[in-house]
This record gives sequence, structure tokens and C-alpha cells, in this order.
Amino acid sequence: MEATVSNLEVCNLAYIGDFDKLKICILANKSLASKTDQDHRTPLHWACSAGHNDIVQFLLDLGVEINLEDDASWSPLHIAASAGREEIVRALIAKGAQTNSVNHNGCTPLHYAASKDRYEIALMLLENGADPNITDKLESTPLHRAAAKGNVRLIQLLLSHSASTNIQDSEGNTALHLACDEERVEAAKLLVEHRASIYIENKEEKTPLQIAKGGFGAVLRRMVEG
Repeated sequence: MEATVSNLEVCNLAYIGDFDKLKICILANKSLASKTDQDHRTPLHWACSAGHNDIVQFLLDLGVEINLEDDASWSPLHIAASAGREEIVRALIAKGAQTNSVNHNGCTPLHYAASKDRYEIALMLLENGADPNITDKLESTPLHRAAAKGNVRLIQLLLSHSASTNIQDSEGNTALHLACDEERVEAAKLLVEHRASIYIENKEEKTPLQIAKGGFGAVLRRMVEG
């Protein structure tokens, strides 16, 4: 069977969701379950990407390595979190997936859950050890991501798990800088309510107040200074 089925074909079966054929191939030669394609992705990576819960569970029951990274250092958990696959995220975590693994951009699964407003996934990650203050290669935290997108409920979740409001990224921006720049009014107000500083300057020597458009900066100042 191994001679007639390539690694690429097995990965493709996992992606398109042909569970019956995939099962036949892998049960005939279990080593195929962990083979990688040209992108160093395993069948588990592809099943996570496409959201095929049955295939993911089958592979996990076989005991495949769940923390293998592809050529961009994405783990199956990165892929499932980014794609919004809640049930798969839950299954991966239950099998010991590393919640703080980082990819080539320095991002964890929580970074993607925060930027894409995957609330339930972010909650699972945080409850299983994900660090809300971990920074990527641009020194951005998940809170930076959520603030830039105006994902208010996600911001509340991160703050409830001790996310720091005043970490600065590689440009000197805090989450509040980004919220103000993108005109995310409710996000900015929430951050200020949780002690985000309106006075920190970024590398362009601008505070969040100076970035805020219209009269919004004055609103934030009144919230802080009365």
C-alpha cells in the first residue's frame, strides 16, 4: 500500500475529507499517518485546516505526534485556532498540544484567536496555559491584535486573564495606540478603564491621544483626568 500511495496523496485525502479511503491507507501502513508533504505538513495539519473532526480524532487515537511543525513552524493547533475549529482545538489540547508554541512570525495560537475574534477558542487556550502577554517578532501581544481589530469581547477576556495593557510593540505602540489609530472606540474605552496609559509615546513620539481622531482623544482624557 505504501508503494501505491504517496505522502502527498495521504495529505490530500485528509484535506478533502475522504475518511474511508484515508482509513484504509493508514490501517494498511500506519507510518503514513505521520508522513509529511512538500510543506512538511502531516495529514493532521490538513485535517485541522479543513475542519474534518472525524479524521482528526482518528489520527489522534492512533497516537500521531500533535506538535509537529510545518515549514513555517505552524503546529496543528495554530492551524485549528486560526481556522476557528473549536472542537478540534479542544481535542488537540486534550491530547497535550502546546498552547504557547510559536511559528515563524513568533505568533502563538492565541495571537490568531485574538485577531480573528475566536472567543471560545481563546478561552480554551487561556484556560490551558496560553500566555496572554507573549510577544511575536513584532513584539505584539494578543491584546495588540484584538485591539487593532476592535474585538471588544476578546479584549475583555484577555484582560480577565491578566493581559497587560501597556506593553509596547516594536514601533512603540501599545494596544491603546492601535485601537485609537483604527478608530475602535469601544475597545479604546475598555482599555482605558483597565489602566491603559494615554500618555505613553510610541517611536514617532505620539501618544494615543495624539493618534485619536476627531474629538475622541478628549473623551479619553476626560475618562482619565475627569
